[in-house]
Amino acid sequence: MGVHIPIKKSGIYFITFTCYQWLPLIEQTKAYDEVYKFFNVLNKNGHTVLGYVIMPNHVHFLLYYQQRVQSLNTAIGNGKRFIGYEIIKRLQQQQNTAMLSLLEQGVNPAEKQRNKLHQIWQGAFDVKECRTEKFILQKLNYMHHNPCTDRWKLCVSSHHYEHSSASFYEVGKPGKFIVKDYRDFLALLQEQEDVSMSPGQNTNHG
Repeated sequence: MGVHIPIKKSGIYFITFTCYQWLPLIEQTKAYDEVYKFFNVLNKNGHTVLGYVIMPNHVHFLLYYQQRVQSLNTAIGNGKRFIGYEIIKRLQQQQNTAMLSLLEQGVNPAEKQRNKLHQIWQGAFDVKECRTEKFILQKLNYMHHNPCTDRWKLCVSSHHYEHSSASFYEVGKPGKFIVKDYRDFLALLQEQEDVSMSPGQNTNHG
């Protein structure tokens, strides 16, 4: 679902953001490196990327979000903005006027009044909180096999796709971006939940 309410609760989240009109902007501008830079910023800010796939026109990733003053919404919004700046810069360098014109036309009147020039992304990002291992594995399997689907046919085996954490989880080989194992953070969340439910934490003295 699209996100409107600020998320500040620590947890594991499955996040997706998509290029405007599903255009392959990431592939056209080779902006995979900018997504990796964004992942690095998330890690430096205390969060942890647990899995990912970067497709030609969208990004899926699994993130352990550590509660901070900055909401998850702001963290993702900032990343999308900086990736978007670089995509426009590279399109300009390529002199891809047709694509730039299409992205300009995608900006609605209200945003134009706020000096927005290009529409890079398809609305807000989507997010789902992952509370169980079954749900996490479902999401990892979904994103890792995305490049192998009939729609894309980018690889035969999911662990051969270079912009993915599939090789880490499936064959134990680090990919282009080093992720942490989700099981460590699922255990951490369980420990935190156990502590919060401990009778010793009850401060109600009547």
